[in-house]
Amino acid sequence: MKKLYFLIVLFFPFFTLAQNADSTWFVNNYVKKEVSIPVRDGVKLFTSIYQPKDQSEKHPILITRTPYSCAPYGKDYRQYWRSFMMKYCREGYVLVTQDIRGRWMSEGKFEVVRPFNPDKKTNKDIDEASDTYDTIDWLVKNVENNNGNVGVTGISFPGFFATEAALSGHPALKAVSPQAPVTDRFFGDDDHHNGVLFLMDAFDFHVGYGFSQPHPHPSTLPAKTFNIPGNDNYAYYLKMGALPNFTKVTGDSLEFWDNMMKHPNLDAWWKARDTRSGIKNVKPAMLVVGGLFDAEDGYGAWNTYKALVKQSPATNSKLVIGPWYHGQWASKDGTHLGNIMFYNNTADWYQNNIEIPWFNYYLKGKGSLDSISKASVFFSGENKWRKFKEWPSADITPTPIYLEKDGKLSFSKVANTKPSFDTYISDPAKPVPYADQVHFNRTREYMTDDQRFAARRTDVLVFETDTLTQDVTLGGPLVADLMVSISKTDADFVVKLIDVLPEGAPRNPVTRYPMGGYQMLVRGDIMRGRYRNSFSNPEAFVPGKPTQVKFTMPDVAHTFKKGHRIMVQVQSSWFPLADRNPQQFVDIYHAKDSDFVKETINIYHDQSKLILPVLK
Repeated sequence: MKKLYFLIVLFFPFFTLAQNADSTWFVNNYVKKEVSIPVRDGVKLFTSIYQPKDQSEKHPILITRTPYSCAPYGKDYRQYWRSFMMKYCREGYVLVTQDIRGRWMSEGKFEVVRPFNPDKKTNKDIDEASDTYDTIDWLVKNVENNNGNVGVTGISFPGFFATEAALSGHPALKAVSPQAPVTDRFFGDDDHHNGVLFLMDAFDFHVGYGFSQPHPHPSTLPAKTFNIPGNDNYAYYLKMGALPNFTKVTGDSLEFWDNMMKHPNLDAWWKARDTRSGIKNVKPAMLVVGGLFDAEDGYGAWNTYKALVKQSPATNSKLVIGPWYHGQWASKDGTHLGNIMFYNNTADWYQNNIEIPWFNYYLKGKGSLDSISKASVFFSGENKWRKFKEWPSADITPTPIYLEKDGKLSFSKVANTKPSFDTYISDPAKPVPYADQVHFNRTREYMTDDQRFAARRTDVLVFETDTLTQDVTLGGPLVADLMVSISKTDADFVVKLIDVLPEGAPRNPVTRYPMGGYQMLVRGDIMRGRYRNSFSNPEAFVPGKPTQVKFTMPDVAHTFKKGHRIMVQVQSSWFPLADRNPQQFVDIYHAKDSDFVKETINIYHDQSKLILPVLK
């Protein structure tokens, strides 16, 4: 501890001097302007413009449209010198941040995920793409000394607005980078996974943080928030009970929450809010970025890129996936996540070798893209970047690994003369926690957490291979294919793919966590059984009848090293990450506390498997 303190004291003045030097340079070389840009229906969008004073050359424009505020407002400067965005400043970019329609200082009505409108006929037919078009048009005509080339970037919800920008069709828009983009809030973003409400994220975001609160008048003040009491999220969410108890807290002002409660199944309302529906004939170059371990939007990057390849094949699209939590690629440290070390600063490498060169090429005509492959993906386990001509790679072989008797996991199916299964009791009153520790905010580290705490529970089934004699590398979508029978009429199924480290593995050098036997979560996801045949037309189970539940999980990029073991865990709750299933075929969004019942669940051997994307 004394050594660490000494190093902090020794180097802190140098960090401070560097920051002060950057902030001084920025203030001396940039000027800030605030404008309200009129769009086609008369609404004005508040916009902050940071413009280089340099007149020796013309400068490209880089836009971020955000629901999270383009503060600070007034004379104070956005502190770009505290982030890697300072590298863009050194390159002479005009940096533009805009409050989207209906948020903060912009006029108009806010909609959480405004559907793309491909058939605009009048000036009243607006969407986020048209707002972006009109913004770009104003900027290239009114920002002094710009070079006529525009890019758009953004992380998370700003990533959604970046995707919508790419659909605007403005000729000045040359390059767009949706990063962890909100894409489909029914199948895989913050609000739902495979139709299962991600309770903690959805409630905390829409209600606690107040994201969905109306913002009817331009204001520098945040919308109304809700103070979620307590320090133990498991206890709080369990005590709250059925979902109608949460809805009572929202009152009648949260339109998006109310709509989620009215649309439990996949229908036209959800389909209109799938951003992939508009991805056709995209003109600007696209750089889609995401994290292997992104707890918020781990679905969006993979699937936005796949939609571009399939629906807009002429677009010059590239994919980058690193070993990151939500937005970690824009941080100053990409060396680790929780107890899992990556041993090099992946964030800094990405910024210097991919993102900035990519924008420079399209917006400044500078450099080359020869070193940037179609897909650049970091593989955890082996901790290295791999380059691909396509994703998923043509070199993957879908390979089943079977759940067998006695907790065995095998690449060879065992022939049994009589069906056999493992059994557990799923009790909604005591759901399986998603993480071990007591905490209140949902952790980002759960995506790589040690799963030994779950393996010790009687309502979690554990299957494990023998020690691997050679490396096994997976790269692509993971498929869970279970044969189950249940004693009631509905159930959820959580499947987790886990890398078990050798018993002799040394402690983590930073956290000192015991890594011997560590069960690293590589990928986990949940499936609501009622949707096994259709997300639009749910079906009850027949009690006791063997039934297939098959679903695709987000892509993986991981190497199980020789000497490790592969593990699969199966359970029926993941709380309070996912809302609880009453385990009866009722409307869960309007269920009563009395609807929740215990259930016996059987997972059949041999017929239950994971289909692994084994990379040659």
